[in-house]
Amino acid sequence: MRNTELAQIFREIALYLEMQGIQFKPRAYEKVAYALEALEEPVAELYKRGGIKELRNIPGVGQAIAEKIEEIIQTGKLKYYEELKKETPVDVRGLTAIEGVGAKSVKVLYETLGVKEVSDLEQAARAGKIRGLPHFGEKMEQKILKGIEFLKQGSGRFPLGSVFPLILEIEGRLRSLPEVEAVAVAGSVRRRKETVGDADLLAISSKPGSIMDYFTSMPEVTHVYGKGMTKTMVKLKNGMDVDLRVVPGESFGAALSYFTGSKDHNVALRRIAQEKGLKLNEYGLFRGERRIAGETEEEIYRALGLLYIPPELRENQGEIEAAKKGELPDLVEYGELRGDLQIQTTWTDGANSIEEMAEEARRLGLEYIAITDHTKSLAMTGGSDEKKLLKQMEAIDKINRTLKGIRILKGAEVNINKDGTLDIKDEALKKLDVVGVAVHSHFNLSRKEMTERIIRAMRNPHADILFHPTGRVIQKREPYDVDMDAIIKTAKETGTVLEVDAYPDRLDLKDEHIRKAVEAGVKLVIDSDAHSVNHIRFLEFGVAQARRGWAKKSDVLNTRPLREFLKGLKDN
Repeated sequence: MRNTELAQIFREIALYLEMQGIQFKPRAYEKVAYALEALEEPVAELYKRGGIKELRNIPGVGQAIAEKIEEIIQTGKLKYYEELKKETPVDVRGLTAIEGVGAKSVKVLYETLGVKEVSDLEQAARAGKIRGLPHFGEKMEQKILKGIEFLKQGSGRFPLGSVFPLILEIEGRLRSLPEVEAVAVAGSVRRRKETVGDADLLAISSKPGSIMDYFTSMPEVTHVYGKGMTKTMVKLKNGMDVDLRVVPGESFGAALSYFTGSKDHNVALRRIAQEKGLKLNEYGLFRGERRIAGETEEEIYRALGLLYIPPELRENQGEIEAAKKGELPDLVEYGELRGDLQIQTTWTDGANSIEEMAEEARRLGLEYIAITDHTKSLAMTGGSDEKKLLKQMEAIDKINRTLKGIRILKGAEVNINKDGTLDIKDEALKKLDVVGVAVHSHFNLSRKEMTERIIRAMRNPHADILFHPTGRVIQKREPYDVDMDAIIKTAKETGTVLEVDAYPDRLDLKDEHIRKAVEAGVKLVIDSDAHSVNHIRFLEFGVAQARRGWAKKSDVLNTRPLREFLKGLKDN
């Protein structure tokens, strides 16, 4: 069983326990789920190496949970989990994916209306049966229907971060086969789209039959749509379709370009080829019957009179014109970040201590991090008030005195109140190194009210960074209605930095807003929004998002050394 599948079991256990009104335990199981899904090594391998003792080294895993993981590894199921499902036989995962529907709501809906799955919920809402339930009402009923429609829009697509590790793993397995000369991921995965519908892999091999045999026999494959010597199509356990094509070496670059897309980008390339009296397809670039390019993507772009265009830009949004003029941006590179400015710890809703987060960040090559636990308005996370914040500052100072190779900055993720004020007093804020501000409530304000609310917060002289600026959760919650042009203008006026939140469920800012910010000269930071040591590596997805928004290294403050980074903040 894969780590993500194990994590899902523990996440659902947390929801079932929350339904029952049990305190503390749900959060413990949720923290374990966070830790499991982001482990780099398969849990089964950890267990194989050191048994329960090794499992207990996973953050948040004690003896009881280690024994449950052991049971799943040994038997493929968990009796405790099955009993919870039997007691309340509902699709807790599907129902709670709808904005506004929490675990306790699921229990009420099941016990009063017999709602077991999303289709039951939709039927009940359309019949007007939900509005009469205690603590629901007509507004909640309409919100549920809106959430169901939003969920349907994303049906069949997967957040990039949820499938990217598996696709890379499959690519790596194929590359290790002696029959494979080269392999590459193509499609929207390669372009790092925030959600992807399927995955495309290309390979070069003189023995395609054995590769296709291996591909169709992978443990993740649940169905084979079709199998041939040049193309095989399968469905994975997670519901995703994956295609593998074997192409000749002389056409590999052409095929990689063609299957990477986007469609609009490819159409524009073919138009340029036609203007030059050439023909471009997945087999190569041809003058008459003679192939003049195709082995690499670079030679195709060169033959078309273009600079090489990075995959993240291939959306026909001006990149071809820029490539013609030699004006493509020098995009921020993967691995260029020196710091991470949004990290939560066990002081609020994180799974790891300050020291553990710092040590993992150092191991990953970062030079500094900011601890930004939630503040008091977010009571469910145990958010900090001024007194707790000052206590945490002292703890960070103490750790910094002994920890080598990385600097821990004192920060906070400060809640923006409904009226735009902050929930921590300025006297405390000015003592912090980094102040992030964010909206966590009242998402349904009018566009004017939400925009004014956020702008007022940005005008606070201590508000350094606007965290996850539009509040969206991919495939679960739409962004709140806010005038991003006005936000970007205010960021420029006030020196407020805008965040690119790299957490795979957020990726907020969107690429189009990043590009607008870059064009306006607004500085960005790329943060992991880590709640576990294993989340810090999400930074890669933020870099991808920034690249899709045409961001350069100079646009991203946390590519700078610590001293230069701090100079870029408002108070400095």
